[in-house]
Amino acid sequence: MSRRSPSLITTQSAFEEMFAQLRAQPRIAIDTEADSLYSYYEKVCLIQFSIPEHDFILDTLSFKNIEPLGELFADPYLEIVFHACEYDVLSLKRDYGFTFAHIFDTMVAARILGWKQVGLGSILEQQFGVKLDKRFQRADWGKRPLAPELIEYARDDTHYLLRLHDLQLAELIKANRLPEARAEFERLTRVSWSEREFDPNRYATLEGAKELDPASLGALRELYVLREELARKQDRPPFKIMSNLALVRIARTQPRTLAELSALPGIGEWFIRRHGRDALRAVERGQTRPQRHLPKSPRGEPLLNDNASRERYAKLKEWRKQRAEARGVESDVIVSNDALVHVARAYPKTLQELETIPGLGAWKAREYGEELLQVLNGEK
Repeated sequence: MSRRSPSLITTQSAFEEMFAQLRAQPRIAIDTEADSLYSYYEKVCLIQFSIPEHDFILDTLSFKNIEPLGELFADPYLEIVFHACEYDVLSLKRDYGFTFAHIFDTMVAARILGWKQVGLGSILEQQFGVKLDKRFQRADWGKRPLAPELIEYARDDTHYLLRLHDLQLAELIKANRLPEARAEFERLTRVSWSEREFDPNRYATLEGAKELDPASLGALRELYVLREELARKQDRPPFKIMSNLALVRIARTQPRTLAELSALPGIGEWFIRRHGRDALRAVERGQTRPQRHLPKSPRGEPLLNDNASRERYAKLKEWRKQRAEARGVESDVIVSNDALVHVARAYPKTLQELETIPGLGAWKAREYGEELLQVLNGEK
């Protein structure tokens, strides 16, 4: 590919010209940049596109409508090449309602091929001798104007993907792993966005929570809820309001005055000025409503709640471990952990029943079905 400067797309005429070029391609490389490190309500701020002749950086914040792109993503004859696409696909579905028909994921391909390094930077350095500049991984992509070095950085995430696609496609065919890869790519087209729900009981999962006394645990509960409320109101990530470590430290020490609160390490002066009294009131509420037992988060409840299913799960994990070692891949390339849990719980008796297991899919049910049934029946 050429290395001429990418086109930054900020006007409707430039968008239409870019779209015409993308529409004429058999495949295009795509990535996105979002502001999740700087906003509570994260959004897609850039979409990068690469074709053999050129790279485009679409400034999505400059447009009220980028709906025509949906035609590209939904076209079963146009291959969309990503690296580690799940977050990108979810973000594009969340913000624009796009659907996807034909994906190739270079990270998934690398894992199926048993490559030891699957990060894009490591792959490009190993395969092409290209060393990516990762200084801007934590950049604020919602800030405008975009610095020239940020535009170059964003371009590199897609510039080499088509070349990598061609290399991996040949390797997948040679290893007879293309059907497996295609099954996983198809699954990724179907991932769905679910609205983030705040679980107030997740304060119990913070490091150090288990060592707190009831009054301190009650304070942690109130502080955790306060942080979420402030983050939502200010459209900032919760960790930018206060770190988990700081939450636990306040809960443990239970300060009574602003002076005591400001003496604690890790509490910013801006927080003391703007929300110090809110934090002290949260501590007081926790003291009057102590938490005597750690709550169980609804999302943390075990899926295997009987000895028989746990025993089946252990046998399935051992089978998967051996299968993965024989192929030289990570265990979840064979079957995901969630799918194993569902298999252990459902205890399917036939291949047809296996195909209905969430997360397993028709291809893996056919490929590993007989072995899975043998493990479940104690024959393997």
